[in-house]
Amino acid sequence: MKTFKIIFVVFVTLLVVITTAFFLITYFKLSPGGLTVDTTPASSVYINGNFVGKTPYAGTNTAGQISLRLVPNITDQNLITYETKVNLVSGIQTVVRREFGTTEDLSSGDVISFDKTGGSLAGLVVISTPDNSQVLIDGIVQGFSPYNLSSITPGSHKITVKSQGFSDRTMSVKIQVGYRLTVFAKLAKLQEALPTASPSAEPISVAKTYILIGNTPTGFLRMRTEPATKGDEIAELKPGSKYLFLEEDSASGWYKIQYQEIAPGLPNGIVGWVSSKYSSIIK
Repeated sequence: MKTFKIIFVVFVTLLVVITTAFFLITYFKLSPGGLTVDTTPASSVYINGNFVGKTPYAGTNTAGQISLRLVPNITDQNLITYETKVNLVSGIQTVVRREFGTTEDLSSGDVISFDKTGGSLAGLVVISTPDNSQVLIDGIVQGFSPYNLSSITPGSHKITVKSQGFSDRTMSVKIQVGYRLTVFAKLAKLQEALPTASPSAEPISVAKTYILIGNTPTGFLRMRTEPATKGDEIAELKPGSKYLFLEEDSASGWYKIQYQEIAPGLPNGIVGWVSSKYSSIIK
């Protein structure tokens, strides 16, 4: 009888221990963490190397660090994939957004997550690429990243991160008491506009007037320093040659021509006069 009582006490004790252990395991078992992923363009979502769906994606996973890989579904634009580590918190929704680019510099996105801190305050941490970016809360400049605010009014806020030479990024968040919200913002570098070649103007045709040298009894026409035969001879011009017309002497009717263009040592070139009797104006 005594042995039976001992066995019964041991059995009851073990039953209590097992029941208590089961209760404690169930009570302290962590609930999964939520994950929302949105991308532009749409992409395939891989968690720890396993395909779980396409964006927009919403699901749950065991709390803790996961490997997230996003592969753009468009293959004809050379968009690069995105890989990162994300820490999922039990009972908390983590949001990942990504705009794919052809390079990492031209890609942008953000990761919004929570950490439980306890207490009656709500905190905010803003981290960015590039570093030292300006941080605005509800349109008011607060400081530069990395930015750490130990106390912020709970509720909905707009967080904007901006940096010169990069596109601004604005995120709508909801901050809760007892949690610290962490925002990681990746800004896309602005592409420098390539210089646009202005269309060349159509060449304007300018009518030029020339003097055509005609036939002479001597086989050439003398060019002189004055519009008269008393002028000194400068050159002998062959019939059929032409020269730029400069002016006409109203008294004699002789033509002034450009015999030689402007050149080093000849700032005005060489000019002279020819008789209109053996030359004519052409355009």
